[in-house]
Amino acid sequence: MRDSKSAKRLVLLVTAAVFINFIDRGNLATAAPLMQDQLHLSASQLGFLLSAFYYGYVALMPSVGWLAERYGAKLVLGVGVAVWSIATLTTGFATSFATLVMLRVLLGVGESAAFPCASKVLATSVEVQYLGVANGVFSFGYLIGPAVGTLLGGFLMSIFGWRPVFILFGALSLFWLWPWRRAVVDPPAKVQATDESQPSFGQILRQRALWGSSLGHFASNYSFYFILSWLPFYLVKARGMSMGSMAVIASWAYLLNALSALLVGWAADHWIRAGRSPDFVYKGFMALTHVAGIFCMAGMVMLPATGSIVSLFVFEVIAGFSYPGVFAIPQIIAGPKAAGRWVGVQNAVGNVAGLVAPAITGILVDRTGRFGVAFALTAAVNVLGLIGWLLVLPKIAPLNWAPDAIGAVE
Repeated sequence: MRDSKSAKRLVLLVTAAVFINFIDRGNLATAAPLMQDQLHLSASQLGFLLSAFYYGYVALMPSVGWLAERYGAKLVLGVGVAVWSIATLTTGFATSFATLVMLRVLLGVGESAAFPCASKVLATSVEVQYLGVANGVFSFGYLIGPAVGTLLGGFLMSIFGWRPVFILFGALSLFWLWPWRRAVVDPPAKVQATDESQPSFGQILRQRALWGSSLGHFASNYSFYFILSWLPFYLVKARGMSMGSMAVIASWAYLLNALSALLVGWAADHWIRAGRSPDFVYKGFMALTHVAGIFCMAGMVMLPATGSIVSLFVFEVIAGFSYPGVFAIPQIIAGPKAAGRWVGVQNAVGNVAGLVAPAITGILVDRTGRFGVAFALTAAVNVLGLIGWLLVLPKIAPLNWAPDAIGAVE
């Protein structure tokens, strides 16, 4: 990272934003057992409700990436945080399934700003050889969010119910806007109409690397959102745990995931500075994660309670190896000129997993009465990750966006 207090402060602020982001989006999964009983929801309805967030989230992601580069990440991210905080707070007053769906879509609209804007900030403020640790810190933020949200939210919901927790968390989220208002963020570049060094959206979309990283991101996210959306329900309903026990187990799993990402981000930078190529380091982590995912998903559903929990913890540790690379890879390849739009597209494709994983799981649980098929499907999706990261994605190196060399590696 550049020797700049401002750059480090920006990394911490965008990390805090995604920390809040994942607390607010994960509250519904923690509240699902209580909501099902109070509002008489089926597993299919819960699955649709958990997926509704991604309709707004995925649809707006590419546009938000463009807005971040056109009008600046500071403005776009600030508006996004305000929208999702209000959506979270208002959920505490919802009384019908339809209202909950509408507010979850609105939450997704607001949260669509987080990753394209944050990637634009990191690509602009952080040097390539330090992107691993910057993204490790960033990943720690969004991965520790579910741990804190599940533990604290589960504890508070067991005492006060789910409605006051949504109101409290939504109100607290708005406080992030105060330090962000004072942050110094690079303004959007003033690009002349004749300046062809800035790649167009069409040029970005023609890059094979974009679709390799997008397919890999989808596979990584499928496992992530399957666990994030259904783990609390699975532990309470299928494994017979209390809300308190579930909160402890789930929060420990998320904590291990976050710590793993933080340490691996540092290790990736260390190995790259020691002479290893980003291609070798990041692709190696991706391959290990997806191979482990296949076996751990089987262990979670097939083994007795203790073995299931061990499989969950092993999966969360190894899955953490991949998270710094998910965003460091596009930041390296696209560079400051295209990182916002690139991550907008990649994250949109990757988060289609959020649309389908919770909903498909709910349907499968309703039809079979158990989670076995859902875990098997999640294990199989990891094969797509191996294809995307290892076979479709070319060498991880900065692209030359000059007009006479579009798509060439610098």
